[in-house]
Amino acid sequence: MKPIITLFAALLFASCGEEPKKETTEKEEEETVKATEEVKGPKLRHVVLFKFKDTSSEEEVKQVEDAFNALPSKISEIKGYEWGTNNSPENLNKGLTHCYFLTFDSEADRDTYLTHPDHLAFGDIVGPHIADVTVVDYWTK
Repeated sequence: MKPIITLFAALLFASCGEEPKKETTEKEEEETVKATEEVKGPKLRHVVLFKFKDTSSEEEVKQVEDAFNALPSKISEIKGYEWGTNNSPENLNKGLTHCYFLTFDSEADRDTYLTHPDHLAFGDIVGPHIADVTVVDYWTK
């Protein structure tokens, strides 16, 4: 029994010397985000929202997804990329189901993307399946 008490006491004393982990405050997180944004500078965001035709099959929609997802590997001006499908419970999407979110360093890079042969070829793939599209570009603040 005495060895167990000795072991417990040794562990207790060993843990007393450790510094407690400091929790990050909300203010510190905000300052970190602000500093990161200042270092990176403003970015141009290009948001694309698609509504697919009811006649487009799941396979055709998947083909469009795959073709869009391939663009960042083909167009070096794309500096950031994400995409996903709508899951908002608000039912305000007006039938738009797919969101593509691209980041560029400049308007010139965005314009290169818009006229790039791979982007134009993507237009040929997506065109027959799109019932509606919305595009919004903005500079981050």
